[in-house]
Amino acid sequence: MTILVTGATGTVGRQIVGQLVAAGHRVRALTRRPEQAGLPAEVELARGDLSNPASVEPALEGVTGLHLITVDGEGVLQTGEELVALAKRAGVRRVSVLSGWEESSVERALNASDLGWTWLRPVEFMANATEWAEEIRTEGKVRLFGNEPSAAVHEADIAAVAVAALTQDGHAGQSYLLTGPEALTATERIECLATAIGKPIEVVHLTEAQYREQLASFGFDEGYIDFAIHLGANPPEIGKHPAPTVAEVAGRPGLTFAQWATENAKLFQA
Repeated sequence: MTILVTGATGTVGRQIVGQLVAAGHRVRALTRRPEQAGLPAEVELARGDLSNPASVEPALEGVTGLHLITVDGEGVLQTGEELVALAKRAGVRRVSVLSGWEESSVERALNASDLGWTWLRPVEFMANATEWAEEIRTEGKVRLFGNEPSAAVHEADIAAVAVAALTQDGHAGQSYLLTGPEALTATERIECLATAIGKPIEVVHLTEAQYREQLASFGFDEGYIDFAIHLGANPPEIGKHPAPTVAEVAGRPGLTFAQWATENAKLFQA
């Protein structure tokens, strides 16, 4: 069978493509810029844009499994109904969806269809730590506001659950909350990064006023700044507690942040 992966050049999409190829599946990757995809040679590249369903139709030919995302470069997708209709017409049987916390047109259309869908609902990505990379490389420090624990999930674990949903029976109709195996504060994650790069990293805790000033200096408006302050001080409770989903679905323990830090150490080294 052929599996079509949309968002194939993204943080999670690349992992899905790689894991499917490693397992011997035939993979087609949808991207707006195939010439820049940088995906394994075994992958068939297809040019298309989810916000333009007509451009996606040729890529669905012969596809039985489909991984969908719910956003494009402009924001939340509004074309879910058209995309799902095309998928059904093409004979797609299994669909995994990298979902946000608010229902998009993609989820609504799949809910109204008879396709076998699986929602992937990750909490914070471990890859979000890359926002600290420049500070660590250039100054050896990280400025933080808030230090609540987070059960951040490795992008490879999100992909492993997607691969299971796309290639195995028993996942249709499931909504999977995806977390890492432990909840770590930001300072604990920074300690993991320091170990990975073999250098100490200074942590500077910002007051709310200092954080507001920092965000304003980056050009963010007041609405975004208020949101960021609230999120830093009061992150969603659901993201603080490890869930067993990855181990149950992927059949192996979830990957730790220390493992992520070791894999990505070069991003934090000068």
